[in-house]
Amino acid sequence: MNILFIHQNFPAQFKSLAPALVRLGHDVRVLVLKKSLAPELKGIKQIIYEPRKSSTPKLHEWLISFESQIIRGEAVYHAALKLKEEGYTPDAIIAHPGWGESMFVKDVWPSSKLGIYCEFYYQPFGADLGFDLEFKENDPADVPRMRIKNLHNMLQFPLADAGISPTYWQALTFPQSFHKKISVIHDGIDTRRIMPNSSATLHIKTSSDTLILTKSDELITFVNRNLEPYRGFHIFMRALPELLKRRPNARVLIVGGNGVSYGTKPKKGGTWREVMTAEVRGLITDADWSRVHFMGNISYNHFIPLLQISTVHVYLTYPFVLSWSLLEAMSVSCAIVASNTKPVQEVIKNNETGRLVDFFDISRLVEEVCNLLDDPEARTRLGNNARAHAIANYDLQTITLPRQIAWVNKLAAQTPPQK
Repeated sequence: MNILFIHQNFPAQFKSLAPALVRLGHDVRVLVLKKSLAPELKGIKQIIYEPRKSSTPKLHEWLISFESQIIRGEAVYHAALKLKEEGYTPDAIIAHPGWGESMFVKDVWPSSKLGIYCEFYYQPFGADLGFDLEFKENDPADVPRMRIKNLHNMLQFPLADAGISPTYWQALTFPQSFHKKISVIHDGIDTRRIMPNSSATLHIKTSSDTLILTKSDELITFVNRNLEPYRGFHIFMRALPELLKRRPNARVLIVGGNGVSYGTKPKKGGTWREVMTAEVRGLITDADWSRVHFMGNISYNHFIPLLQISTVHVYLTYPFVLSWSLLEAMSVSCAIVASNTKPVQEVIKNNETGRLVDFFDISRLVEEVCNLLDDPEARTRLGNNARAHAIANYDLQTITLPRQIAWVNKLAAQTPPQK
């Protein structure tokens, strides 16, 4: 079959699916944004699209994102027209609709089937908006502004033939009329590679030395792409003074960049790391602060050992998109303390595959982390259960990838033979 992926930051969620389709003998191509050109993946031809204009200055703020999506959709449209002129027609188009790229592809290939990745549909209530009252703007225009953010989705859903979503809760954020088209299939975790390793080590450079950390050290880990409130960074930082006081031998390893992935930057400037450090630093002695290690963004080859030596792993999030890192932590048998939020509840069952705490309950977070640090039997039980759950439900090779391939086959099978 001819299969065309569209994603401005390819391979992203399709990093396993696209190569697997190549191995099955399909002609796999991808339309990708020029400035985000991905490393070459064997057997996958990259077709560049480039926007023809930039955003309009002083545009109504509600429309800035939508205009950007239209600009990208237009660029993909013209790239698709060129492909069609060259004689190419895809049997299936698989796209992430979030950046508007697939908005007009059915106008080029009306007989091709379009499958979209249903990551998140913005909600005025019951999800991330208004969840954290500390950062609530109290702007009466929040709700209509949130509805405008879905305009690009509303234009693409009527044209899409199927959807795929990584969790049930994320799928349910989409309009009910589209639910029947969505298959819930996670991107998958390579549990054969991401597995426990009692002999793992991690080297950390400090201002005066290089630490060699192992499973025998008491380590509290916290991981996110960027350190920001959406992922509970402010809550975790506020737990540090008491955690460090109660655990004099523990080290805290914090992984994540200083940018913003989902929320907004601090109102007074700087980074969330700077803001939260300024808030809690006066409550922490110099000796205790020396045991807190901000590691920035680290390579995957360092990330897995970090999880493998973790004593207790903390994962916090607003009701939002589920991070791969949580399932990866489960796959290496981490003892996890996580926020009792959706969609975390789909993978962490309290006292079975981890411990759940209220997102805002800092004292409870401290208590659960300390309880697990004092209870190696509970850590082993929870970690083993977490890995078993990851293997049974999210293993890439045996569970998710076969289901993804079946989804693609079903999608493409709806396409009438090309003349």
